Amino acid sequence: MTLSKQIIEDRLHQLSLALNNSPEKYDTVIIIGRINLYYYTGTMQDGLIVLRSNGDSFFFVRKSADRAIIESPFKPIYKIQSYRDMRMHLPENLGSVYIETETVPIAMLDRIRKHFTMDRILPLDRLIALQRAVKSSYELEFIRESGRRHQMLMEKTVPKLLKEGMSETDFAAELYAEMIKSGHHGVSRFSMFQMEMIIGQLGFGETSLYPTNFDGPGGMQGMYPVVPIIGSRDRILKKGDSVFVDVGFGYMGYHSDKTQVYSFGSEPDEFALQVHRACIGVMEKAVSLIKPGANPSDIYQAATSDLPEVLSDHFMGYGSDSVKFLGHGVGMYIDELPIISAGYLRPLQENMVIALEPKRGVEGVGMIGVEETFIVTKTGAECITGGPLPIVVIPL
Repeated sequence: MTLSKQIIEDRLHQLSLALNNSPEKYDTVIIIGRINLYYYTGTMQDGLIVLRSNGDSFFFVRKSADRAIIESPFKPIYKIQSYRDMRMHLPENLGSVYIETETVPIAMLDRIRKHFTMDRILPLDRLIALQRAVKSSYELEFIRESGRRHQMLMEKTVPKLLKEGMSETDFAAELYAEMIKSGHHGVSRFSMFQMEMIIGQLGFGETSLYPTNFDGPGGMQGMYPVVPIIGSRDRILKKGDSVFVDVGFGYMGYHSDKTQVYSFGSEPDEFALQVHRACIGVMEKAVSLIKPGANPSDIYQAATSDLPEVLSDHFMGYGSDSVKFLGHGVGMYIDELPIISAGYLRPLQENMVIALEPKRGVEGVGMIGVEETFIVTKTGAECITGGPLPIVVIPL
């Protein structure tokens, strides 16, 4: 999968337009984050892009410049040993500099500033995130295919994997293997700082309510405090357990996001069924409002106001850990813009991709609810992950 020269040029042109329309005047742009490097060059190396306001552009690569040349149509590409080598091509004073302040460590910035002066640092992250939020037809092909494979995984594969007596980690390992066999690209990428996640959140029964640092409604106990992911080796699946599976599927670098709840060996708890149906109702209300020009804040307020009684407690989390959004963008990261929340006011655009995930924690049962991924089209929301199902009963 090689990005064309035209795609790269179009993306850089769109970034230039956004920068020039920004009220902040700039002289230099430095891009270091690996996902952003791939987005603008088609390769993911140890290096950095430097763009100048006069139109000059450079891709400096420490390792591997050879691979960058093979994979990327970006020109020119320069091999460097240290940031000092960039002095041959750049002025000593870079002026006002846009850089990814959310992800670039101060130590790395200081190493660059050993060789260059900067009059001012400007935050670049949001400008790029807004650009990447609107997907091209090229990107949507991969996202749709991810959604198709994701649906098959949750509907066909997961029910076959669940066996009485297996641990959460057993389930996670078997699920990961099946995901790879299904074309999953092997990692679940998040923009959230220092977020580690292999495939997603998995839990049997109340472990899906366990407090977690992940900014989502579900919970997960994990292996132990130093590895609070994957699942518990000690939690064994037994008859009557709910099974919470919230995983992202990645295909060719792009993700979809989906949640399915299962009931193992017995019919679900009646209150859990009521909660699940109510969550589907919240999703349907939000979906009906998704269209180009719609305000995410209005969608959030309409979908979450006047909630059914069964969602009055523990909605979008459990206890004090509830989150303040109903949905989020999806793309090369699982957590992108836009955000369906009370505070996000930028209108939706055609070809944005959004995961909606109304959920509620149920004491004694676990996290209940749904999540599906949608593309914003001219006429509304297109679901690419199959649509919400009832709680799936897994026979013994």
